[in-house]
Amino acid sequence: MTTITMPQLGETVTEGTVAQWLKRVGESVEKYEPFVEVSTDKVNAEVPSPVSGVIREVLVKEGETVATGTPIAIIDDVSSGTAPIEQASPAATKAEANRMAGDEPVPGFAPVPSAPPRSNGQPAVAAPSAPLDETLRTASPAVRRLAREHNVDIRAVKGTGNAGRVTARDVTTAAAAGPAIATGPARPAPSGTSTYGEPIPGTTIPFTQARRIIAQRMVESKQTAPHAWSTVEVDVTNLWRWREREKAHFERETGYKLTLLPFFIRAVVQALQAFPLVNARFTPEGIQVLKEINIGIAIGLPANLIVPVVKGADRLTIKALGVAAGELIDKARRNKLGVDDLAGGTFTVNNTGANGSVLSAPIINGGQAAIVTMEAIVKRPVVRGDDAIAIRHMMNSCLSIDHRVLDGYSASGFLAELKRRLESMGPDGAL
Repeated sequence: MTTITMPQLGETVTEGTVAQWLKRVGESVEKYEPFVEVSTDKVNAEVPSPVSGVIREVLVKEGETVATGTPIAIIDDVSSGTAPIEQASPAATKAEANRMAGDEPVPGFAPVPSAPPRSNGQPAVAAPSAPLDETLRTASPAVRRLAREHNVDIRAVKGTGNAGRVTARDVTTAAAAGPAIATGPARPAPSGTSTYGEPIPGTTIPFTQARRIIAQRMVESKQTAPHAWSTVEVDVTNLWRWREREKAHFERETGYKLTLLPFFIRAVVQALQAFPLVNARFTPEGIQVLKEINIGIAIGLPANLIVPVVKGADRLTIKALGVAAGELIDKARRNKLGVDDLAGGTFTVNNTGANGSVLSAPIINGGQAAIVTMEAIVKRPVVRGDDAIAIRHMMNSCLSIDHRVLDGYSASGFLAELKRRLESMGPDGAL
């Protein structure tokens, strides 16, 4: 018998919330197979089982928040050759789990061994003990959840995505084909959403833990930091041409598409080096000017907003920034970001222009002094210095600041430096 504890998903994380049980009492689970989703104020993650066995007891309800190291489930470990024991009352089981965990909480989800359980005279319940199928390893959590909702065995689905990855379309196509790959009773979609996860008009969608935390953090930011914002207009025509020249080679070499984001981050880093007060944070003792330049990238997902961080951005070339950003965006879309990917940001870039926005006033990420946006790039006629009219690629960039830390001088100087750096890029530069 193995006791599973609430994992510590990061050095500063002290508690977690059981967002969803992926396995129910009596269901078998394979080693390394996700069996519970856990949410913290840093990340939403699926926790893999450390053993193969059968879920014997669930000790924490969905939506309940407990301290890290708290027992959350008991698994009968079939690999040990022990049989499931008689069902105990929830109170007795929880007390036994706490006793087994000892005085010191066990970080992560390491198993806590116990004495051999009492046998009820019945043979052990068999469960697969082979390594988790590669399809389960590579399919995203959202796709696996969709497969469960549609009563589809994802391991029997032929993937059409990159490297044979099973996609949501593959799952829905398999579901429409009939019950040949059914796995058991289908689980309903979350209340207020359709099977595919879109909101249904006229319904109320319950808060996910992640959405609840986002709401709390945004309110805290607006109530704590007095926001002010400014914007500049940037001519990125030469930068656009540079990117057009390099994008095919970059994608062949790295596997990622070359957007304007790494160029923009590079210019941001240079502007931060010229105006280091923008790379700072407010503390009760004073303004802390940060040595590291770690750029957070705001990524909007269908049901979430997440800000992974490019660490040491001031030490990276444009090419390296493109690869780092591409990896983080890919991990975010596959729900594979870890706590380390989300920690340590000192300044945030928000690519609102990807959705067509031309002007915005973003909310500052808590603990930082500013956030800047890349707005949509629009071709339009522009009057140049010699009074000639030309068609140029134009982009607005908006900066929100914490007015406790920054005043108009630093904010305007930063934006002017950012504009100068962007307009001086390309088309003959080197990545």
